[in-house]
Amino acid sequence: LQDLTGDGGVRKEQLRPGTGQPVPPSASVAVKYSGYLGNWNKLFCSNENSKYPRLMKLGKDITLWGLEIGLLSMTKGEAALFVLTPEYAYGQRGCPPCIPPNTTVLFKVEVLDFIDSDECDAFFELTYEQQDRLPLEKVLKVAATEREFGNYFFYKQHFKIAKDRYKRALSILGRSSSSKAEQSQINASKLLLFLNLSLTYLKLDRADQALKYGELALEVDQGSAKALFRCGQACLYMREYSKSRDFLTRAQCIQPFNRDINNELKKLARYYKEYVEMEKEMCCQMFDPLNS
Repeated sequence: LQDLTGDGGVRKEQLRPGTGQPVPPSASVAVKYSGYLGNWNKLFCSNENSKYPRLMKLGKDITLWGLEIGLLSMTKGEAALFVLTPEYAYGQRGCPPCIPPNTTVLFKVEVLDFIDSDECDAFFELTYEQQDRLPLEKVLKVAATEREFGNYFFYKQHFKIAKDRYKRALSILGRSSSSKAEQSQINASKLLLFLNLSLTYLKLDRADQALKYGELALEVDQGSAKALFRCGQACLYMREYSKSRDFLTRAQCIQPFNRDINNELKKLARYYKEYVEMEKEMCCQMFDPLNS
């Protein structure tokens, strides 16, 4: 076993290598883990059955010293076994009734993902005046990290949390720019967030808000096929068929071979046909008594 602390307090056996850089000290990590007593024969904690393990902040949500040391030695996708002596685990008192005093514990850990949130944490501790004085490069990096958090929660289908992270990113991009180049960078960051919010609101069945953010994206880039597509989807959801057709055909002109756009136009045609037939049937029912 690899001795991570030099005193045998945290020993590691790698089961599967990962890729990329090691987990940074300020990261929020998504891990699968199982904790055991003795020779792997008594399970005392586990989240192995969790489909979408939550992001946990090192030093805040993960406070077991030895486990944190172990995680800092891992990369994304890596799986490992750790042996933690009492000094690096639950100490002399243990954690009754599950963990007796002076107990060596064993952990099986897999790092699914992590996001380095150091700069974000520091940024949001500043006052608005201090935030406004920071270089644009740092502000854009914080916004990108917040968007990354939003993406993480979106793909885990936690759409409300994703929406809040995207909006948090947007909230810091309202600063005035000193040049066209700066404004262009801000707009590029906003465009991604508008598009993400539009899709997220579609997932939340809020087509009106999806349309709003799609149109905000179009204000930034009139030629964005993705923004036109989102607006078309939102209008179709609201049964505004004419507006939906307008948005989708404009998107198709920009990307004529885009499968998603073409499929949405087929769906629109099918829905509109059903709508016309339903209207025709209603009219027949209205006039049938008069004819009879």
